[in-house]
Amino acid sequence: MVTLTLRGQAINTNDELPKVGDQAPNFNLQDAKLQDKTLADYAGKKILLNIVPSLDTPVCATSTKKFNELAVGRDDVVMLMISADLPFAQGRFCGVEKLKNIAPLSMMRSRKFAKDYGVLLVDGPLAGLTARAVVVIDEQGKVIYTELVGEVSHEPDYDAVMAALGA
Repeated sequence: MVTLTLRGQAINTNDELPKVGDQAPNFNLQDAKLQDKTLADYAGKKILLNIVPSLDTPVCATSTKKFNELAVGRDDVVMLMISADLPFAQGRFCGVEKLKNIAPLSMMRSRKFAKDYGVLLVDGPLAGLTARAVVVIDEQGKVIYTELVGEVSHEPDYDAVMAALGA
């Protein structure tokens, strides 16, 4: 368990993020067409997991738009935005914002991803959603960078993430 804050109020995750050097846990998430996606679907590329509570909040929207911008020209990286939002809402958001460089994935069928990655919020007003976190996975499926944002209402460290991606 890790203690974070949400606007100064202490909240807790179910566990810790995977450690750098660990094999990334597999996942089963849903894309915009309600198709299951797993880690193996992105094999051979670096993978950025931008994990957010909900796209219906300003900071989640901002980080998703920022990673979309940072993905331009990066054919070696797949940028995944993961939230509990339904795929329909994710698709609407990406359409309105004209986001073409990220792939939204939903935890609509299960919170197993959040549990396996240690980001499931277990208490507080956002219990059942995820903490804000970034995980970067290399081409062999190894974790090469993690960031669990200590204050959920803050953005991740984009410079550190991009450095981990070799930018």
